[in-house]
Amino acid sequence: MPSVRSFTVLPALPDSLQELDVLAKNLLWAWNPQTVELFRRIDPALWSACGHNPVRLLGAVSQTRLAALARNESFLSELRRAAENLRSYLGASTWYDKVTPQTTKPTIAYFSAEFGLHECLPIYSGGLGILAGDHLKSASDLGIPLVGVGLMYQKGFFRQYLNIDGWQQEAYVENDLFNMPVELVRKDSGRPLTVNVDYPGRSVQAQIWRISVGRLPLYLLDTNIAPNSPGDRMITSSLYGGDRELRIRQEILLGIGGLKALLTMGIEPTVCHMNEGHAAFMALERIRQLRSTRNMTFDEAVEATRSGNVFTVHTLVKAGLDEFSVELMDKYFGSYFPHLGVNRTQFLSLGRMLPDDENEPFKMPVLAIRLSGYINGVSKLHGQISRGVWGSLWPGVPTDEVPIASITNGIHLKTWLSDEISGLYQRYVGPTWSETVLDRGAWDQVDHIPDEELWSAHQRCKDQLIVFARKRLTAQLQRRGRCHGELRQAEEVLAPEALTIGFARRFAAYKRGDLLLKNPERLARLLNNSDRPVQFIFAGKAHPKDTGGKEIIRRIIHFASEETVRRRIVFLEDYDIDVARFLVRGVDVWLNNPRRPMEASGTSGMKAAANGVLNMSTLDGWWPEGYIPEGGWVIGDDQDYQNQEYQDMVEAQAIYSILENEVVPLFYARSADNLPRTWIQRMRATIKWVAPRFNTRRMLAEYTRRFYNPAATRYSYLAAEAMTRAKAFSRWKAEIRQAWPHFAVRDVVMNTEDGASGEQLNPRQPQLKVGSELQIRALIRLGAIRPEDVSVELYHGPTDSWGNIQQGSPVPMAYEQRAGDDGEHWFAGRMECRETGQHGVAVRVLPNHPDQVNPYDLGLILWEKG
Repeated sequence: MPSVRSFTVLPALPDSLQELDVLAKNLLWAWNPQTVELFRRIDPALWSACGHNPVRLLGAVSQTRLAALARNESFLSELRRAAENLRSYLGASTWYDKVTPQTTKPTIAYFSAEFGLHECLPIYSGGLGILAGDHLKSASDLGIPLVGVGLMYQKGFFRQYLNIDGWQQEAYVENDLFNMPVELVRKDSGRPLTVNVDYPGRSVQAQIWRISVGRLPLYLLDTNIAPNSPGDRMITSSLYGGDRELRIRQEILLGIGGLKALLTMGIEPTVCHMNEGHAAFMALERIRQLRSTRNMTFDEAVEATRSGNVFTVHTLVKAGLDEFSVELMDKYFGSYFPHLGVNRTQFLSLGRMLPDDENEPFKMPVLAIRLSGYINGVSKLHGQISRGVWGSLWPGVPTDEVPIASITNGIHLKTWLSDEISGLYQRYVGPTWSETVLDRGAWDQVDHIPDEELWSAHQRCKDQLIVFARKRLTAQLQRRGRCHGELRQAEEVLAPEALTIGFARRFAAYKRGDLLLKNPERLARLLNNSDRPVQFIFAGKAHPKDTGGKEIIRRIIHFASEETVRRRIVFLEDYDIDVARFLVRGVDVWLNNPRRPMEASGTSGMKAAANGVLNMSTLDGWWPEGYIPEGGWVIGDDQDYQNQEYQDMVEAQAIYSILENEVVPLFYARSADNLPRTWIQRMRATIKWVAPRFNTRRMLAEYTRRFYNPAATRYSYLAAEAMTRAKAFSRWKAEIRQAWPHFAVRDVVMNTEDGASGEQLNPRQPQLKVGSELQIRALIRLGAIRPEDVSVELYHGPTDSWGNIQQGSPVPMAYEQRAGDDGEHWFAGRMECRETGQHGVAVRVLPNHPDQVNPYDLGLILWEKG
């Protein structure tokens, strides 16, 4: 091979246009329509051809055109305004400054395997990445001191195209990093900064790319550099590609390499947030760093780092949960775990549901859960399901009390709103609506938007969608070599006046993309009703290895190609942010029919609703919180089925019935001026309910108040005075663990305050009246442990037919007195009987320490034995 010397060619911008380069390299433009319009104005056709990438645009536009723009006072005026907006944004006081006024701010590091910021940065695959991108944008808007950490993939996720039979094909296109809005992090010498990450028998170097996302940086690691072997250069080859061994290499780079990269750049995070389990190795590296720099034991370092770790769990689908075989863990961590101060069995147990099961693979979500003080699901239902799935990690803890919280996802409104709808918000909700988006009262102003204006704005978005879909479909057919007749027909698909329903998401089996096809004849009647036609637009990708998902797409394509329906049903290839933008703004109804309860959240419906699009969904993910009767429709109910085929049949019939009897009649019910006024009322109700509740501004404010600030405070407290508090807390935990097997509930005595005699109740079947107060004393053996080191509680609630307490509540018991010299103590508590029926009460003991994140920190709980 010849020796190749690399160099970079930069755009030659006239002096008066230099600020275009500054604007292009900060992704604030991605949620600023005025700046996007400035770039489009340079050359509309080239802007489209460049994939809406301003850096590529500036490198491709002709010098003649640039010279002309340098003389165009109108353009220069807009450029100055855009540059001033950027400077003003970066220098303004923020929400975080107001709610967290301390002079020393924490640093929150947000780790994610993918980030969906814009279509010109294809380093995302789906909802997880889009959420991460919106997370960064709102963190920037709010001024939260956050840095993103991820990987820079050479090829990103695959580009999708369909063959003539409708079977998904994958193409991998290399990212041209030097023509993207990214910059290498460099040393003072100008050479790229690199970080070393250890792999079996070698050290791999990674360079670091920086993306400026408004006020905050996103750092992406890249191993495709000359010092590495060809195999190691492929570690960052593609997102979610390759085998399990490539995946573990990527996740080592993301977690261990990501933390090392931050420290190399002088960034020491106070809080580390893992977006899904891909980055869980970060928690191990955080422990290793503390051990090597602070002379701490493994348990001591765990206590310090857990307090500052946040974990957001997403998928509950087994195929989406990362796990690695024992053989792979031995290969990649055999020389690593000794640095943690644990043996092989202890190390592997960190990633196992059953620590002693030698055959259980190492699960990344389990590792993240065990080493995080703050854990959450992404909707209320998802949090509830997650507590059931992972609850066995806290043996004896009732499911409702498993310490997995819920912080429901949201969307970055300014990214996903159409210019038309955003303009209405500007006029009627107020010019500062994006800053006061959480003020639910302000959204009552949506009622003042005239029907004509709201419908006209929506219809313009719909027209844009149909034009986009026709162009896209024509290009798809041209690539497949279709005849001119079919190409002409593509220009006639979809009607602007027809009820348009969108379905776009990842094509996994549980999302049931082909549920509509259960009764094709009934569906065809809906599509072909000459007076009230319905049309569908589908988009989405199946994982390259998911043949079932590909088969779903193929069935849709075959149905859509039938002569009788081909103008009413369209599948758009290569679903990405750009396609999603047109869809969520332009359809009339957003359809979502996952098999409950497998959807974590599902933010596409939120994006649609914020644009006035009505949702129709099963009660899964966010929809149990997002649904209001006057704002959308529910498919089926909240029943969980054992027979999936029966569930699919029932819910397919429900879709047809809702469309035939509710959605279609409502959409086509027009006033004398041809406005669907009742439909428009539902659009308003949807906007008023969804916009102030399901946005990332609310989501980030919730993360900050519930997780980030408490975690930062706790970590700083434990780390103070050379980690003495963390070490003391670790010693306390060790003492409790050692003493716990000797604890016992020795006796329990129940009385009622207003009983006729005040005598002890019959313990087998006491009968009380509403309003009675139950008094309970418990004798607890604690040995040498102090009473203040435990929390003794009454756990009470209704019982089921087996005598188990359901939906119980704890009531603390107060220390009363010592009982002799053998470490036994009396505790007393009381509870009021407020409801009739069969109830139960049990005494339980939990560890108690002010430095615990939650009462279940140690995973210890002692129940009264029958």
